[in-house]
Amino acid sequence: MRVPLSWLREYVDLPATETGRDVQAKLISAGLEVETVEHLGADLKGPLVVGQVLTIEELEGFKKPIRFCTVDVGRANGTGEPQEIVCGARNFSVGDKVVVVLPGATLPGGFSISARKTYGKVSHGMICSSDELGMGDDGTHGIIVLPPETEVGKDAVELLELVDEVLDIAVTANRGDCLSIRGVARETAIAYGLPLRDPALLDVPGPNAFGYPVKVSDPAGCDRFTARTVTGLSPEARSPIWLQRRLQKVGMRSISLAVDVTNYVMMELGQPLHAYDRHQVQGTIGVRRAQEGEKIVTLDGVERKLHAEDLVITDDRGPIGLAGVMGGADTEIADHDPAEEGVAATTDVIIEAAHFDQVSVARTARRHKLSSEASRRFERGVDPQAASAAAQRTVDLLVLLAGGTAEAGVTEVIAPSAPHTITLAADHPDKVAGVTYGRETVVRRLQEVGCDVYGQDELIVTVPSWRPDLTDPNDLAEEVIRLEGYENLPSTLPRPPAGRGLTGRQRLHRRIGRALAGAGYVEALNYPFVSEQVFDQLGLEADDPARRVVKLVNPLSDEEPALRTSLLPGLLAALRRNDGRGSHDLALFETGLVFQPRDAARVAANLPVDRRPSPDDIAALNAALPDQPRHVAVVLAGAREQAGWWGKGRPADWADAVEAARTVAREAGAELGIRKGQYGPWHPGRCAELTVTVDGDERVVGHAGELHPRVLKTLGLPARACAMELDLDVLERVGDTVPQAPSISTFPVATQDVALVVDAYVPAADVEAALREGAGELLESIRLFDVYENAEQLGEGRKSLAYALRFRADDRTLTVDEASAAREAAVALATDRTGAVLRG
Repeated sequence: MRVPLSWLREYVDLPATETGRDVQAKLISAGLEVETVEHLGADLKGPLVVGQVLTIEELEGFKKPIRFCTVDVGRANGTGEPQEIVCGARNFSVGDKVVVVLPGATLPGGFSISARKTYGKVSHGMICSSDELGMGDDGTHGIIVLPPETEVGKDAVELLELVDEVLDIAVTANRGDCLSIRGVARETAIAYGLPLRDPALLDVPGPNAFGYPVKVSDPAGCDRFTARTVTGLSPEARSPIWLQRRLQKVGMRSISLAVDVTNYVMMELGQPLHAYDRHQVQGTIGVRRAQEGEKIVTLDGVERKLHAEDLVITDDRGPIGLAGVMGGADTEIADHDPAEEGVAATTDVIIEAAHFDQVSVARTARRHKLSSEASRRFERGVDPQAASAAAQRTVDLLVLLAGGTAEAGVTEVIAPSAPHTITLAADHPDKVAGVTYGRETVVRRLQEVGCDVYGQDELIVTVPSWRPDLTDPNDLAEEVIRLEGYENLPSTLPRPPAGRGLTGRQRLHRRIGRALAGAGYVEALNYPFVSEQVFDQLGLEADDPARRVVKLVNPLSDEEPALRTSLLPGLLAALRRNDGRGSHDLALFETGLVFQPRDAARVAANLPVDRRPSPDDIAALNAALPDQPRHVAVVLAGAREQAGWWGKGRPADWADAVEAARTVAREAGAELGIRKGQYGPWHPGRCAELTVTVDGDERVVGHAGELHPRVLKTLGLPARACAMELDLDVLERVGDTVPQAPSISTFPVATQDVALVVDAYVPAADVEAALREGAGELLESIRLFDVYENAEQLGEGRKSLAYALRFRADDRTLTVDEASAAREAAVALATDRTGAVLRG
């Protein structure tokens, strides 16, 4: 919100010596975020005067049109003679009043003006555009043409209000009242302890039966609708300079008088308004929800298909505006333009000042990707009591500036509502801040905000209509604290107990991150938001639990409204983004929370702020939140080992993804089972199912392997990309993180190799499990070192698995017979369970 200091002074009698920086410091102390103070005209130096064009001579022989003008500037040049000026603009004619800068002046940016020869003529000054004066673009892209009644020779610096200070305030979402000069003036008055001249305190006639007919069918969406009519507007009437300049200073462009007036009142009072061409409105104005499939062409010229939740303004034809967002083109105010034949300028207007539901306006604006000054205000909260005053202010200005006549009819449709009251303990702000303010200070500060306060130890506070953000005692406590000054709160540093350091869970997560980084992976942190379409892209079944998501009420993007149930969508997007930018050899990992909805939805209670939450408070809060287990995931693509003089290198494959899972399991101290599996985005023939034993039951905790070619194509990923994802919380629960010292034996190892022929479909993990169990306690380790397939030697559909078995005893040297017996027992159990046959 841009706030000119000159406009602010109209409502608050600030000391003449106060600068924009002083006001900035006061408002920041009161809790408003004033980002910058812009000094308009700080380096501007006159003479800058109003002149009248006397003659124009077109200069020939140049690449662009050039005009040699004589301009009457009165006695401003000291002689009274016409000023000779060369100008390239073409939007002015003989007799027009323009802004002239004379030699010796300095324009914004340090541009000094002097007499100089150009295009064969001597130019004594310059005819100015709005850009050259630091006013911004006024839409004409040319010279400023002043109203005909402007006095020749008048000081243009004062006329155009070129010297001013503008405060740029970043208004937070809960302070919609400060999206207006009125709201900022109220805060300024409180900060300085000065009275406020409230611009909304106007004499407003009461509603009567002669107003324009209005029917509100959805009082929940529109609880107040005021309509006023002004007739007989002059088609030639233009916005005066002071009105245009104020709009420019707050960042708006002048359009036409009627539209400028509604924008001016919106910036002044914070109440969005809309003006309809009365002759274009057919029948009763209505407010209702849109019918599915209805369409409207908005003022920006875009045809929009309406949603059933959109709140619309209608007449007998259908929708004529998106309530609180933007009006429709059918009833647009038509400005007088002599160049457009057959287009009649608007002379009669209907002024709408209404109050719409915040959530409805916000959803409509986001649904149609149509943010406007009106929607910004309604989303943050508008004073419903200001509607009638804003309508009256608009009517008064149109009558004053356009020669219109205000009709006696006043329409007000109001849904009954009671003022919001809050019960507040008088010492509650003291408890929150840890400072003793006392009852008198609390009452005084709340009254300054606009609250009505009654009671002694227990206060009954009635919240003002312009502060819908004050909903509970803590909000009122915050008002007292901020107005008393955040800088006056004592600073008390917390005293954490010494020597505790990281928790066991934090140490585990850190070890896993370091282990993966040591294995060549780079950590990539991604947003936890996903689109539900990503589950189709990953090939998940319709009944997959991962499709049950937690949806956000106010997502950052409507395209990603859900919280993730897997880390893969974010990591794969990062993989695609980096591959598209030239990094083709990639290994990324992430550890983070995923979100799983609970079966029964609960509403979280507000935690106390005057004391530390109890364990029961925290437990109740956690019970209302979705389950949030921590996962770990990796993705790989391109080369796993680079080629060079040392060798050909090696591409990443499914085995690297499985090894990443083993790395994580080793750090967690968990025993990970690996077997053939099939799930979602993984290639059915190159997917490993990862399991652990929890309380005696085997549980699947993740998958690893190569991604399905169909998924790679859908997501635009490089060929043969691989991925792994594990439930880290389950690994932590079953793991043993106590460091285990390696056992060192003084007795030699006995090595036995065995090659078994099994059916091709038998998993090597099943054969290994049988060998491990059959070998007994003497087996120290087992390793698969060869897989061989040859139909001629082994038979069709058969394969050979070769294992190296290491045997060792703790108390003696094993004999050949003992090692052979253990080997034969292992083979016997493998034969019994998997049908294995010794090869050869």
